[in-house]
Amino acid sequence: MPFAQKLQAYIAEHQLAAEHLTFSVSCHSVDEAAAAVGASSDEIVKNICLVGPDESFIVAIVRGKDRVDRKKAAQVLTLGKLRMATPAEILERTGFPCGGTPSFGFTAIFLMDKRVLALPYVYTGGGSENSLVKARPQVLLAANQAVICDIIKS
Repeated sequence: MPFAQKLQAYIAEHQLAAEHLTFSVSCHSVDEAAAAVGASSDEIVKNICLVGPDESFIVAIVRGKDRVDRKKAAQVLTLGKLRMATPAEILERTGFPCGGTPSFGFTAIFLMDKRVLALPYVYTGGGSENSLVKARPQVLLAANQAVICDIIKS
């Protein structure tokens, strides 16, 4: 099953109040995603995939132009140094490609920056480089059981 269809099925099966959107243009980068939906970069959330020293898989959800502070994320989880996951690890651990990774739908430790929760709605990865999911941050939170914290670089 193609990645975007797999995510659509997950949304339907779990009855999430989320809208899956498909585009003829790339949504891989924050700027591309914002242009595709006519939104600001703050309304686009990135899912930064990290790996802990114990091989735990962590997804840090932050606004489009924000950068994850890996030290802050490690402190929240009381873990040692976190590293960025490789594209191969992202595909293996999430079932979705880098650039289309959603904020839910797979097993991970999810961290959501508190600034994301303040937005009325966001766009997150839709399973492929040409798709996004629009949802309220609270819907994402319910779907992924994220820890709300401050994880962006100041």
